[in-house]
Amino acid sequence: MRDAAVTRSQGTSRSDALTPLAAISAERWRTLAERAVEPNGYYLPDWELAIDAFARGRTSVSALAAWGGAPAAEPAARLIGLMPAISLWRAYRIPLPALVSADPYGSLCTPLLDREITGEAAAQLMSRARDAGAHALILRDVALDGAVMKTFADVLERGDMRSRVLQSHVRASLDATRDADELLRDALGAKKLKELRRQRNRLAEHGEVAFDVARTPGDVARALENFLTLEASGWKAERGTALAQDDGDAAFIRRAATAMAENGQCEIVTLRAGAAPVAAAIVLRHQDRAFYFKLGVDERFAKLSPGVQLTLDLTRHLCADPAIAMADSTAAADHPMINPIWRGRLAIGDVLIPLRRNDPMVALIHGAMALRKRIREPARRAVHMIRKLKEKRT
Repeated sequence: MRDAAVTRSQGTSRSDALTPLAAISAERWRTLAERAVEPNGYYLPDWELAIDAFARGRTSVSALAAWGGAPAAEPAARLIGLMPAISLWRAYRIPLPALVSADPYGSLCTPLLDREITGEAAAQLMSRARDAGAHALILRDVALDGAVMKTFADVLERGDMRSRVLQSHVRASLDATRDADELLRDALGAKKLKELRRQRNRLAEHGEVAFDVARTPGDVARALENFLTLEASGWKAERGTALAQDDGDAAFIRRAATAMAENGQCEIVTLRAGAAPVAAAIVLRHQDRAFYFKLGVDERFAKLSPGVQLTLDLTRHLCADPAIAMADSTAAADHPMINPIWRGRLAIGDVLIPLRRNDPMVALIHGAMALRKRIREPARRAVHMIRKLKEKRT
């Protein structure tokens, strides 16, 4: 089946049901994002279209699109739902008829649904997937307790079906409505904060410590180059995951960051000791939520915890912003740096959505995914432990 794992069904061609992501109107997409019932900074048009154009292994993605008011081709049509999607074969090398939410280079794949007609939007996405020949949708990295999953559960219940959670974990989040200093005292305690102040004073021996926030496209473009240099200087480069190590990934982030800054949806925060940047991070924004995308540090200062120092300043920055209610770390479960600081928790998981009632193919897809997890889990745990040891240095 290869990339054509989702095939023709009942005479409806796959191309009729799936739309090339680049063919979706960016203006209509932005309107949907403003109306989305649940925010997702990684499925905003400027981010996802840059990925689709450049990012290593993530280009040429299709989309399930739901429309309201008129047929999609008519000017009056309104985009009410969107899920970037790839085949199960492309996602996992499993040759079965399912569609999977596309990887947006960030660990959140919540589809965008219009808040006023969430049920209709979700039902349409499922119908489009059926027309494409899929027997199931697999939503990767979605908030299990969020409004989008509640909507899909309601639609499934009306069809006498239910979803299946393939894997789940919790990750750190920040309640940005709280006072930052109180929150940090509660999270870290007086002894740890005293130690961090001592490290900050030692960092100041290299020059005055300053926290900068780049917001405008020009400032973001300049700050991004510092970030790319920092990220490529440490253990991420050893793993081959630094953005600057691949021309396509570097082109994606340069386009995405500056384009999103035009709409106030991307900031780059930098911690400096004198003129030298010692840590930098990319933060996305959508509605009342922030998303902590990536962190880069100068590991020559590792003993002074530059990544932690930057995160403390970022916490104060987000808590002082009335437009932000919550920040998603989008980090791995049990992340050794962020978990002790951001004590909120989000339940995240991969969810299988059946598209037909009592469909034996759904059980086959579920079994294939479960087998894959059992085979890969020991190796995943070993890699996770190695990464935790390296990340503790920042």
